[in-house]
Amino acid sequence: MSEQPAGGDLSRLRQLNAAAVLRELRGDQPLTLTELSKRTRLSRASTEDVARDLLGRGWLTEVAPASGSVGRPARRYRFNAGAGRLLGIDIGGHKALALVTDLDGEVLNQSRIEVDPELGRRERLAVLDRCVRKALAGAGVEAGQIGSTGVATTGLVDGTGKVMLSDSLPEWTGVDLGAHVRRLVPGPVRVENDCKLAALAETWRGVARYAKDVVFLLAGLRTGAGLIIDGKLHRGFANWSGEIGALPAAGWQQAPHHLQTWLERNPRPAPGASGLERVFLAARGGEQEALEAVRGYVSDLAVGASALVLTLDPQLVVIGGGFSRSADVMVEPLRRELDRWCLRTPEIRVSAFADEGVALGAVRLALDEVESTITTGLRP
Repeated sequence: MSEQPAGGDLSRLRQLNAAAVLRELRGDQPLTLTELSKRTRLSRASTEDVARDLLGRGWLTEVAPASGSVGRPARRYRFNAGAGRLLGIDIGGHKALALVTDLDGEVLNQSRIEVDPELGRRERLAVLDRCVRKALAGAGVEAGQIGSTGVATTGLVDGTGKVMLSDSLPEWTGVDLGAHVRRLVPGPVRVENDCKLAALAETWRGVARYAKDVVFLLAGLRTGAGLIIDGKLHRGFANWSGEIGALPAAGWQQAPHHLQTWLERNPRPAPGASGLERVFLAARGGEQEALEAVRGYVSDLAVGASALVLTLDPQLVVIGGGFSRSADVMVEPLRRELDRWCLRTPEIRVSAFADEGVALGAVRLALDEVESTITTGLRP
């Protein structure tokens, strides 16, 4: 029996080697072949072979030698973020948000359009179209230049980009979001649940970059969760993981009612605040009924959160979504509730993305597609 790798095995090995090289070159500093070889634990010959291939296809760029070097300077490489453009879309109940980025996820332009939550399918998709076209135009990018697109939406999504179930958006169940977006941009389009993508954004560029096991709580007009297990987004067998809010006993369905009740009792808006933000503003100011409303909301939120914490034993719980802007009045009550129910309360951190993390997670989803294309496109 030959000990040489079979053709398919050799091709897979090259893909893994290329992925390792690309991962190391994602940092801020360019690296020499020797440095890349040490970091990837590949032989220098394998490292040079992969780097040459990636350089020839435009995915890497060679950096000028460091100043002051003596003798023949070593060649240094970095990932070529300008080799392509990505599009990340978040279409939700109250907004459409589109980001155009380079391959490092640096935002070149973004477009945001507020949406009436009662809009039907056709009107909501029309808003999405306007938002995407505006973002592309602002970035000076043609649709054909987008290498990959990630789309975030509420509801349960299948592998083709179709929304299988959505109880929060009118007429949204059954919409083939992937097919619709492919009519706007011709490249690959991947669609995923918004909570999952918000969790992905946190482990990519957010407060969970150092953590391998994370529970992400989307706290806003809607409550949801995304799970990171061993550093990877957990989707589950049918892509339904994290949907603990579907269980009434988890408390998430009734959680916003505490805040809504306070609004009904206090109809006069405060300066500089609108909607449910008023409840948190009043609580921050020490208004007793508002504090009780927030405590009631957090108490219900903690039931489902505790179940996830007890099941996964995560290193970190991240609070994101629109209400994360008011985390200063939420974190301590949530920690006390988790202390009541959990054997170990993990660290609780607040997302820095607010309600833009979902769109950033969609960009990361698009980047996953590009990176897969880069490695599978290597010569055999």
